[in-house]
Amino acid sequence: MDMRPTTSLAVCCTTTTTITTKSKTGAESTSSRSSTATKPTAQEEEVDEGDSSSGQLVSTRGICTLRVKIFLIKHLSKLVACNKKMFLPVKSNTSPVTTEGTNGEDVTTVTSNSTQTPSDLSPPNMSGDDILPQAHHQNPGHCIASFSAINRMRQNAQLCDVALEVGGETINAHKVILASVSPYFYAMFNDDMLERNRDVVTLHDIDPSSLKQLIEYAYSGEITITEENVQVLLPASSLLQIQSVREACCKFLLRQLHPSNCLGIRSFADAHSCKELHSRSHRYALQNFQQVVGTEEFLLLGFNEVQDLISNSQLNICSEEKVFVAVLNWVKHDLSERKKHISELMSHVRLPLVNREFLMSCVETEPLVREDSHCKELLLEAMKYHLLPEQRSSLVSQRTLERRPEGMRQYIFAVGGGSLFAIHNECECYNPKTNAWMTISPMSSRRSRAGVTALRKLLYVVGGYDGENDLASAECYNPLTNEWCNITPMGTKRSCLGTCAFDGLLYVCGGYDGASCLASVERYDPLTAVWTSCPAMNTRRRYCRVAVLDNCIYALGGFDSSNYQSSVERFDPRVGNWSAVPSMTSRRSSCGVAALDGYLYCIGGSDGTMCMQTGERFNLRANSWEPISAMHSRRSTHEVVEANGYLYALGGNDGSSSLNSVERYEPKVNKWTIVTSMLTRRSSIGASVLECFNLERGLLQTSI
Repeated sequence: MDMRPTTSLAVCCTTTTTITTKSKTGAESTSSRSSTATKPTAQEEEVDEGDSSSGQLVSTRGICTLRVKIFLIKHLSKLVACNKKMFLPVKSNTSPVTTEGTNGEDVTTVTSNSTQTPSDLSPPNMSGDDILPQAHHQNPGHCIASFSAINRMRQNAQLCDVALEVGGETINAHKVILASVSPYFYAMFNDDMLERNRDVVTLHDIDPSSLKQLIEYAYSGEITITEENVQVLLPASSLLQIQSVREACCKFLLRQLHPSNCLGIRSFADAHSCKELHSRSHRYALQNFQQVVGTEEFLLLGFNEVQDLISNSQLNICSEEKVFVAVLNWVKHDLSERKKHISELMSHVRLPLVNREFLMSCVETEPLVREDSHCKELLLEAMKYHLLPEQRSSLVSQRTLERRPEGMRQYIFAVGGGSLFAIHNECECYNPKTNAWMTISPMSSRRSRAGVTALRKLLYVVGGYDGENDLASAECYNPLTNEWCNITPMGTKRSCLGTCAFDGLLYVCGGYDGASCLASVERYDPLTAVWTSCPAMNTRRRYCRVAVLDNCIYALGGFDSSNYQSSVERFDPRVGNWSAVPSMTSRRSSCGVAALDGYLYCIGGSDGTMCMQTGERFNLRANSWEPISAMHSRRSTHEVVEANGYLYALGGNDGSSSLNSVERYEPKVNKWTIVTSMLTRRSSIGASVLECFNLERGLLQTSI
């Protein structure tokens, strides 16, 4: 904006001039005209020349200009005031506002009390209200430009007041800059220290290249961290107490974590008191233990570090055999020096949880174990646990407890089933946290009406029907490898059976063998890979369901070849017999059963006339059944599982078609909610809940 007074005069001032001319007859005539002071009209620029004999020309424009000048002299002060009032806002009660410019341009903010335009302003007023407003100026690029200039002066040794000597090199700097970034230098140059008044300061125990980088950072606020310099940059930033660089180094190392370096990073973090980095790298080593034990870093660990790892209950392993092998490899890496630690390390290996074949073929035959008396005692303890499964509940110790890695999450697995005359081997799993389903590897056999149970970090599928035959075969799924493998078949063909896990054993109850309904019971021991017969139920039950509540196994409902059952019985493995409990209020076959918070739930099913959507639960303390709210859909041949304090009803048949819908029950509000449907319609479905660690990542890795 052009702030010159002439512009404002052209806008605001209008003058009246009197023009005297002489006519052809010689008489004077007077006319009054109104015009602006800066631009005469055409009539004012040209006047009749009059009688040529008179020899006199009158310039109207000259007379007008003279009159304007006289007017301006008389009223100059008022015009200047008018000019100020036009271009400076009138005061109001609003506060000053600061506006920041972009691209580093200068910004001036004027305190304004009015939104009036110049044409709205009142005539000049020379009262006290004409005080100039405040103005705030800000240059966003000032600090960057200033520090860049100061850094150039440092590089040229201009105005520097200290020289830092380290490793035979000298680095010029400004004390005020160093003190503003580093508490170490602030204390050096302000407290009563010898270096306070020195021009040259010698530093020890710091890498010269790192010091140069940190000095450059003090002036520029920028630094480059690489795999090559991070191990000297972090200690240097710690010494100088430059916390921002120290934290950046820790974050960089966290992004570099890998099974091959996590133990080294953990030791490095411990040496430099980086608590968060140490905690995260230690957790990473626990979660990736199976890969870590195969690295050179593991073999070079000290005894205390190895003991710290293998004693941790959060160790992520697929089997305890991995820990035993890791201990042997570490000891044998320096046998003469490390042999003395074998007994103490073996006490942290949970030998009762290794399978019997490994125990007999690898542990018992290992010379290091046989030669150590304490190791032999540990071996006997494991054998006793294997040979007396009925007494396992009384043999509880730290070595009989399964490890549970941090970050384990419950997933719902749905396997097999049938739809539209097709029987599936496809499987899928559901993450309740993300409310999403994903596919996993298919089973080796097509199965519907199978029993599904999770046990010791594996998913077991037993029996079922393949479209032609009832099955005795069984297989298990390992979520770490996304693979299925066959296990020992049952002693009896069974479809429509009930399954559950208790005390480390897999129980199967009732079912159908292709000819008759069954009351027989078997159990499978994963440690020995052996099926054993158990006391039979009091009632034959096909399409029954079983669950564990208060250390007892409950069998509910089903079909006995002639009647749909409402009866319930329970088995106490410690006593070894079945006993009757109060019957349900409704007959239910092909129902869904689960235990939650001290209650035994039985939901849906068929009573022989229709599929049901009602449910009820058994109150153990009251020894009676009570109703719960009905599901949104009628369901039979479905499954009900418990996960994270909720019940989930999956698939089944509504009387006319197979379902892929899923609904969730919240006991606190007695309400069912629809959640994401399965990818496949499944009646006669098998389902269970298995705790996994980062299953999505594992599935992604195994699919590549």
